[in-house]
Amino acid sequence: MIKPITYNDRKRILDILRQSGVFNKKEITVAMELVDLVLVKNGDEDYQALSYYDTENQLRGYICFGPIPMTDSRYDLYWIAVDRQARGKGIAAELSGFMEKQIARQGGGKIYVDTSSTPPYEAARGFYEKQGYYAVCLLDDFYREGDSKIIFMKNIDASK
Repeated sequence: MIKPITYNDRKRILDILRQSGVFNKKEITVAMELVDLVLVKNGDEDYQALSYYDTENQLRGYICFGPIPMTDSRYDLYWIAVDRQARGKGIAAELSGFMEKQIARQGGGKIYVDTSSTPPYEAARGFYEKQGYYAVCLLDDFYREGDSKIIFMKNIDASK
């Protein structure tokens, strides 16, 4: 089941981010700041966050996205994370597909996602490509020396 995050999800989302083996402390801090913004603003469309619960009512993943300020129908996928033990079961794809439908209903036209060029993010880059995203930009040494920023993009048909 996919539904908007609640305060009860906060600790579990933090656990998922920490045990991912990918995100560093600064990234986790930013991810949780967005979670907190969603929880405090409740209904504000700047950031949207959804949780994925399995059939045993366990939170197994979440996604955070929102419209890009000062753009026309452009969205950012900010975070997507799945419990390490639940990976490979299609949860990230379900969350991504659900997000895309939400964005289409909101009139969205394009979704962008930024990621790192480093080896720990190889699975994420492969996931985005499998979901129909393609690299549109590479910013060399963006995060730090040897860690470039890759921006992926996907067109969304808002008429569907």
